Amino acid sequence: MAAAGDGPWLDDAAGRLVRPFTVSNGRTRPTIALDLLSHVMATGATPLGYLGLEHAQALDLCRLPVSVAEVAAHLKLPAVVTKVLLSDLVDCGALTTKPPEFHHNPTDRALLEAVLDGLRRQL
Repeated sequence: MAAAGDGPWLDDAAGRLVRPFTVSNGRTRPTIALDLLSHVMATGATPLGYLGLEHAQALDLCRLPVSVAEVAAHLKLPAVVTKVLLSDLVDCGALTTKPPEFHHNPTDRALLEAVLDGLRRQL
């Protein structure tokens, strides 16, 4: 039985009925460089041509700026597949992208030690 709102793509017992890479037509490389922390946002332009259900869902999620990782989590798709879908939407002018901004040194020793400490507390 399909979960509410998921249509034929998910089945409670079997899980996803369509392989994730089928969504991207087997493509594993996006046409643009996207980081998991990159932000994407809808431009308001209507994409030309046919886009799949997942493209429409991704575009709907991007009404406000959102990270690539968040889109992947909401779509329940691997990050690489999500990057392909989002790059399709950027290519057709439906999305804009902004690289992640770091307001600190991402290799700052104190930050890395704090992350490691937090992870140890979770285990």
